[in-house]
Amino acid sequence: MTTNKLAIIGGSGLYDVEEFKERELLDLQTPWGKPSDQILKTKYNSKEVYFLPRHGRGHFVSPSNINFRANIDALKQLGVTDIVSVSAVGSLKENLPPGKFVIVDQFIDRTFARNKTFFDDEIVAHVSMAHPTSTGLMNACEEAIKKSNIDYQRNGTYVVMEGPQFSTLAESNLYRSWNADVIGMTNMPEAKLAREAEIRYASVSMVTDFDCWHPDHENVDVQQVIKVLLGNAEKAKIMIKNLIDNFESYVDPNDPTNNCLDVAIITAPEKRTKKTIEKLKTVAGRALNK
Repeated sequence: MTTNKLAIIGGSGLYDVEEFKERELLDLQTPWGKPSDQILKTKYNSKEVYFLPRHGRGHFVSPSNINFRANIDALKQLGVTDIVSVSAVGSLKENLPPGKFVIVDQFIDRTFARNKTFFDDEIVAHVSMAHPTSTGLMNACEEAIKKSNIDYQRNGTYVVMEGPQFSTLAESNLYRSWNADVIGMTNMPEAKLAREAEIRYASVSMVTDFDCWHPDHENVDVQQVIKVLLGNAEKAKIMIKNLIDNFESYVDPNDPTNNCLDVAIITAPEKRTKKTIEKLKTVAGRALNK
């Protein structure tokens, strides 16, 4: 029987959950280098859970420089089966004011300077990203948010821009014309890599500001954003504790993420070298060693 393990990847403003008293900081190495920071291993209500600050504790890793592959590989090494991303975002809609949470179900990937796959050397795989987030995990997030009395929206499209600069007004208006909901810099290629590693993924976006399309937010001010960030982070910590309690009851044994590599790897077995199979053993060992 599979043991389900939850990891939280915390974005801007969420670098730790101090209420977790049983703490072990893990230094992991991967074939892709080191993850963003030490991974916190903790227990909450007798459940093992992991926490990884995406930008490092103290926020020293720029969005384009996040080692997404190392982050996902390291979590997979620890037996993580479910990842919930908690991210700060700008709003592209009037009805999504600062402080509101969005359970994202779709992405538009506008990044261009990042390594987006584990399968870039000798072994080729094409995973489906039609539905990039796991319904069961989204349901768990929704229940945790409701229990936390946080204002939220279920479903929404997240535009992932390269950054680190914020949008131009023309870009912001373009994204609004696409009917996108929020904009941020970090959920891609994270969601794609989680899928390649057969880890179920959900994204909770915390709105910090209206993007520059809004007349009151023409100049996005980092200090103004930080003020909202801190309030959002406190709400997120309550949500995370509720999520740890409930996520296992929402695990879907038939989630397509669970064995998506079975229909994704296209490279003929005789072309798969031992070196590359070894490199991919954590993220794809189940499928490659059949």
